[in-house]
Amino acid sequence: MAFLSVRTASFRNLKDAGINAQAKDVFLIGENGQGKTNFLEALYFCSYASSFRGVRDADLARHGEEAFSASAELGPLWQEESLRTRIAISFENSRKAIKLDGKKIEDRKDLLEINPCVAFCHEDMEFVSGAQEKRRWFFDQTQSLYDPFYLEDLRRYRRILKTRNTLLREAKIKGDHRRAEDLLEVLDPQLAEYGARLMEKRTARAERFSTLFSPLYKEVSGIEGVGVSYAPSWKGDSDPLSYLNSRRDADLAQGGTLSGPHRDRYFFKREGKDFSAPASTGQRRLLALLLRTAQARGFSEVKGKLPVLLLDDVLLELDGEKRRRFLSVMPGYEQAFFTFLPEEPYKKYGKSGTVMYYVRDGVISEI
Repeated sequence: MAFLSVRTASFRNLKDAGINAQAKDVFLIGENGQGKTNFLEALYFCSYASSFRGVRDADLARHGEEAFSASAELGPLWQEESLRTRIAISFENSRKAIKLDGKKIEDRKDLLEINPCVAFCHEDMEFVSGAQEKRRWFFDQTQSLYDPFYLEDLRRYRRILKTRNTLLREAKIKGDHRRAEDLLEVLDPQLAEYGARLMEKRTARAERFSTLFSPLYKEVSGIEGVGVSYAPSWKGDSDPLSYLNSRRDADLAQGGTLSGPHRDRYFFKREGKDFSAPASTGQRRLLALLLRTAQARGFSEVKGKLPVLLLDDVLLELDGEKRRRFLSVMPGYEQAFFTFLPEEPYKKYGKSGTVMYYVRDGVISEI
């Protein structure tokens, strides 16, 4: 589905208003800090009830406000009104309420199938240059887009891990390992079970993702052989439960779980060597862009439908030739929102039917 209209109230710096979005391509033009990215964030919030910037819900409220809302009308472009869906998300008194066609949704994972979107933004550089935690987050998100069972296993694993770490921390502080070991006998089989499921799916998805990503990077950069490598914390030739048991003394001494999917690592490699560490800033930026491209393509491959793309200044840091190549490998999409600075040649990227808006001080006006 596509966004047909969007309305926000007290959301970031955006003026309280409704915006018509009924076009396959929507351009948002404006200087930095005027609200372009905030509008993309509102779209993303309507899709997943969270921010692609990774901030708390309370931080999305306009300065000085404690409550906000974002709502959207969704549906196929240019189709009859009976096929439309309405989603409304509000945040008030530190609580979030999600309604789909007027009915309350208790778990935001139920939104995954409604209007999936893929956001290309500056923060994506952290998947390349940041900590392994950021890379795990990206690949977990990639799998969760089309596998709700993976998301459930991930949630269960994290809940058990949290309980286990609390137990280990208390045992270290109190020096009472006997009680902890008795409880670990109950927790560890569960942690091993859900962890093994995650590891199995991560292994398969990393291999498939690399086959999508590697030719994309070659086509745009001219550099071949750059792929994604997955390194599980639990060794592939070891039974997870046995491995946990072998590390128990170290976990008790440390007061935390030292191994498991929460410690898995992903690498970008070429000819067996790490590619991202010595890569230039431009190469890293391109890596981040094409990670999202492969994510969107993989989603369409598995689900058989197209996502909505949110592209925040993605062309700004690419030279003319790389811009052309990137646009040539862009994934198919149901709808796309692009942001541009006024001095960029955005008009030459427009198509028949492209709608262009100018954004200034949170006001979005059609050009």
